[in-house]
Amino acid sequence: MQGMNCAHLLREAESQLDMKGVPTPALDAQVLLAHCIGRDRSFLLAHPERELSDAEARRFRLLIARRMNREPVAYITGMKEFWSLPLAVTRDVLIPRPDTEIVVEAALNLFKGREKARILEIGTGSGAISIVIATEREQATVTATDYSQEALEVAFRNALHNGAEKRISFLCGDLFTPAVGTYDIIVSNPPYISERDFDRLEPEVREYEPRSALIAGPDGTEFHRRLIEGAREFLADGGWLVMELGAGQKKALEKMMHENGYCDIVFHHDYAGVERVVRAQMRR
Repeated sequence: MQGMNCAHLLREAESQLDMKGVPTPALDAQVLLAHCIGRDRSFLLAHPERELSDAEARRFRLLIARRMNREPVAYITGMKEFWSLPLAVTRDVLIPRPDTEIVVEAALNLFKGREKARILEIGTGSGAISIVIATEREQATVTATDYSQEALEVAFRNALHNGAEKRISFLCGDLFTPAVGTYDIIVSNPPYISERDFDRLEPEVREYEPRSALIAGPDGTEFHRRLIEGAREFLADGGWLVMELGAGQKKALEKMMHENGYCDIVFHHDYAGVERVVRAQMRR
């Protein structure tokens, strides 16, 4: 362990991760080493000669061993940034993705003239969407539900850490079961992976993230259908439903929404040009 500096350990770790087929070996090694020594990645780049103690080197190699088994970096560090906010993550919740920020953007853009809007998030997981909305629109009233009590505990800790705990009500229950009254915006990032596609997912997702938050029936739209049908009862007149969706699901969801009386249906693309978010309005 003697004479192990940042540059040496990063080269060693990058080579090991690359041999295991990890998609971003250099980045992952840097993130894990920075986490290990309590610094950020810029420190590693500025101080490649920084020597690690025996304990630090051992700990880093243990973290790299976990990553070589394809455990996601966010679960190893216990943290993921979303909308520039730090969020704790455990294996009870999905890791927030950049694409889900498009859901947040779509919802925030509906606030014009609705600064005191009532918001309902279905399936909050880590709390990412609700926490961002609560911090960006401080006059809004936000309710976040999840069927998993463990997930809600993670979400509440994240809200507390980001100063949003007083503006969000966390309720446990399946879909709309805990909801009361009507809402101006209902938002959700539901499960949307089909049963046939699940086995094709990368091992980081397939083997570590909560299966129940990923799979949604034979074609991946089972939860969307339940959201589209259930939201009719809870949307105020002129209210909006905003959902994330999977690639190739546009036509099916558009059909469901038309059949359930929604109008002004708009799809938003992700950074790869895929239709990733849909918003639709309910008129009485």
